[in-house]
Amino acid sequence: MPTSEPCLDIRGLVKDLGPVEALDNKMVRVLDGVHLRAHPGEVTALLGPNGAGKTTTLACAQGLLKPNGGTVRLLGQDPHQAGAGLRSRVGVMLQEGGLPQAVRPVPLLRHVAGMYAQPRNVDELVARLGINAFANTPIRRLSGGQKQRVALAAALVGNPEVLFLDEPSAGLDPQSRSVVFELIQELRSEGLGIILTTHLMDDAQRLADYVFIIDAGRTVLHGTVPELTAATGPGTGTDRLLTFEARPGVPFGTVAGLEVTETVPGRYSLAGPLTPAHLQALAAAWAAHSVMPSAIHMAPRSLEDVFLDISGKELR
Repeated sequence: MPTSEPCLDIRGLVKDLGPVEALDNKMVRVLDGVHLRAHPGEVTALLGPNGAGKTTTLACAQGLLKPNGGTVRLLGQDPHQAGAGLRSRVGVMLQEGGLPQAVRPVPLLRHVAGMYAQPRNVDELVARLGINAFANTPIRRLSGGQKQRVALAAALVGNPEVLFLDEPSAGLDPQSRSVVFELIQELRSEGLGIILTTHLMDDAQRLADYVFIIDAGRTVLHGTVPELTAATGPGTGTDRLLTFEARPGVPFGTVAGLEVTETVPGRYSLAGPLTPAHLQALAAAWAAHSVMPSAIHMAPRSLEDVFLDISGKELR
């Protein structure tokens, strides 16, 4: 576990929003016990389904909303009460960008850099993020991925100690995504505390040192990626997910104590601490139902599997 003081420490966060007209002007509790810690030199991922409270949590962490309960400490200070001194040490990249639409990227970044005592080199950021390729295009005419790169540069140009990233890879092509990932890893090695949200579980699994999953306004699970994806039941090794394709509607039931689930017609899954005995029992079940699978795949349990176990598979 980290020995440094957290750069962000959230304990028992409670936040009410409203009044909501559709609910007879009652207040709505959107956060009801969120806990989160992020440390310098680490990437901390905040995950949750739509409506779980991620955006509200980050707004409280950044000082944009005042909590109704609990505590928030950003670099040791209450961000809602702190002044410009704290804000100059924090970089924020919003998914929607929040960028002035008529301005070109490089003049905007030079303007933002002029607000800080020790900004990063604008030319280096522009080159690193490939912004030169569209430097003469007004922001309103940029693609979504191009705007993301400008927003990331704007969040970094002040040379922050803590960086908030909201969906940093949204809209990026594979090459740009790779560049952004490399930059995030470099920033981590420089000692920045990075807090990111993403709906892409592969991104979180690749980048995060520590993960917090929230649902219905509460922290429901947290740990490192290996801790979260490790086996939770009896058996040996890491939990695995086995999927296979066969004719739809076969009632396989349970196999050696683990349930076979038909996730979509003709596609089945079996998850848990799988052993050779499970594979032998599954082969026997295929034989009993005269089934020859057309495709079989097995892989270690992923962060997405954990996320779906916690938050469910239904749309929110």
